[in-house]
Amino acid sequence: MESQEPIIYLRDIDIYQKNILILPKISLTIHPGEFVYLIGKTGSGKSSILKVFIADLPPRGEKAKIVGYDLKKIKPKQIPYLRRKLGFVFQDYQLVSDKTVYDNLMFVLHATRWKDKNAMDDRIKEVLELVGLGTKDFKYPHQLSGGEQQRVCIARALLNNPELILADEPTGNLDPITSEEIFKIMHNINKTGTTILMATHNFSMIDRFPSRTVCIEGNELIDSLV
Repeated sequence: MESQEPIIYLRDIDIYQKNILILPKISLTIHPGEFVYLIGKTGSGKSSILKVFIADLPPRGEKAKIVGYDLKKIKPKQIPYLRRKLGFVFQDYQLVSDKTVYDNLMFVLHATRWKDKNAMDDRIKEVLELVGLGTKDFKYPHQLSGGEQQRVCIARALLNNPELILADEPTGNLDPITSEEIFKIMHNINKTGTTILMATHNFSMIDRFPSRTVCIEGNELIDSLV
């Protein structure tokens, strides 16, 4: 794994929000196939790091690369192509409330330029089976539990076979049993080769599903690998 080009590479990067320095001189290397937890207190900068990775915040400093894109040189027209190589799982689901599960997923496929209707149907069935929702495609978000809605979000993140999934507090609104189910699904996805970076406060689940952990502490990244 070490011989591969990193899927994420930050070296001496400063992260700003509205000209306020949030994190100075941070460095991070994540290789393909890794599962990495990003932890830290509320307001420590976890979400800001994720925003850098989706080109929502411009990094300043030495080097910032993700899935082959140079984030310091990326052009606006390249950002949609970068994001197609990524999957996102959010704490608040961000599902369209008046669309069924199937239509929520179909919306993403249309937005990412899929054309073949049979291929689109097949992919939707495939990702819903992967997260255990193969029979729920006709349901609306309000007809699903919080855990089921988060499974739809994971299915949505998988649609375009992303190289990397970024998850921002994916179990923040869920009970412990449901949280365990979500962590299990995410780790099973990782076993298929997809790299996952998960920002989380859920330390009990980290204990149950241990993996490399990067902690933001005092404006530094403390890596469990070091």
